[in-house]
Amino acid sequence: MNFPAAARTSAPYVSTRRPLSRRRFLQGAGIALSLPFLDSMLPTFARAQGSSNPLAPGAKPRRMFGICNNLGLLSDQFFPTGTGRDYTLSPYLQHLRGQRGDFSVFSGVSHPNVDGGHPADICFLTAAPHPGSSSFRNTISLDQHIAERIGILTRFPSLTLGVNTRTRSLSWTGTGVAIPPEDKAAEVFKQLFLQGTPAQIEAQVRKLDTGRSILDTVAGQAKDLERNVTARDRDRLDQYFTSVRDLEHRLQASKGWERKPKPTVKARMPVDPASPAAYMEKVKVMYDLARLSFETDSTRAITLMLDSVSTPVLEIPDVTITDGYHNLSHHGKSETKRSQLKVIDELHMKLLAKLIDDFKSIREGEDTLLDRTMVLYGSNFGDANQHVCTNMPTILAGGGFKHGQHLAFDTMRNYPLPNLFVSMLQRIGIEESSFASSTGTMRGLEMA
Repeated sequence: MNFPAAARTSAPYVSTRRPLSRRRFLQGAGIALSLPFLDSMLPTFARAQGSSNPLAPGAKPRRMFGICNNLGLLSDQFFPTGTGRDYTLSPYLQHLRGQRGDFSVFSGVSHPNVDGGHPADICFLTAAPHPGSSSFRNTISLDQHIAERIGILTRFPSLTLGVNTRTRSLSWTGTGVAIPPEDKAAEVFKQLFLQGTPAQIEAQVRKLDTGRSILDTVAGQAKDLERNVTARDRDRLDQYFTSVRDLEHRLQASKGWERKPKPTVKARMPVDPASPAAYMEKVKVMYDLARLSFETDSTRAITLMLDSVSTPVLEIPDVTITDGYHNLSHHGKSETKRSQLKVIDELHMKLLAKLIDDFKSIREGEDTLLDRTMVLYGSNFGDANQHVCTNMPTILAGGGFKHGQHLAFDTMRNYPLPNLFVSMLQRIGIEESSFASSTGTMRGLEMA
């Protein structure tokens, strides 16, 4: 831009352009499309500072179940000794000795630059850096990356579940928006398996038709807007509108599912424990729901946030727990607290062992449900007592990998856990060479 000679001085250039309103919408034909946050919504000074094809006909389904216990496990009780296939089971892994050949255990892995203590739980499947910072913005989670590629193959592109939370989510969209978890298994069961009336079905189809052409309706306003924002904001708008288009395509695909009968199951509707203190029973109910969802091929991507932070004193039959789960995790090496925490951790391991067995008991042709499902179990914490987010306890079961091993990496200079995510994407049939902060595929993990 050419300025008059008098203006070419050392004085700063002052913009008089008013920032875009943060309440700006694109509107038309009864549709109001809200905008993402843009640099152009800030004052000028603030801006200056600041391998197989899963879609192939007849392809066998592959699935992913991601589970995060956001208070972790006692590391000295979880991590085994020895490496490779001759490792020695740790006290916790003794509860999985019957499933030893069905899982791999990892040590010395973490998400690079993911810190901040408790806030790191929402990055378990995204690996977005520095979740505790004021400028943090999350990125797409592994399950949603999968859902975007193969979600149209099932009635539900993904399921986002939680125990004792409807806010702490493992599932995040490409625009960094959390998908609220459902913590009532009975409600999810209804959506999965209870058929609506013909009138309800047609009403849902009309809703899908309405949402199909949002961008077409507001196209003119969108073009005008893009001409009046910065180049960086144009890139953001392009990403945002691409996400809206993707959603529209998924809505259109969903329309076909509305008129298809839902699967019939013999299982009864689950009964959700009323008390948050019945934590372990809630976990079991969600595990059963996940198994049923995969068994009926209702979805191929499920996440489950086990929110231990907000859980009160647990009610466990024949066991006396005297303190809240969160307080026990901050044990300060008190043997009284550690002994109670061990009881809880061991129950987690027992439930995981049962989950693996349940998946393994279901046949899918020549395979089992476990053969076709990757079960990722872990935590954002390597040590909740000290809020340490390195050396994350991690188990991967099933999914068509060669298991039965301990893959041990440097516990001080950790190996990137997102490399495991790349291997998982490739195993599910999505040919990606990177995800988040990955540097490749998981070293030492081979496909079966």
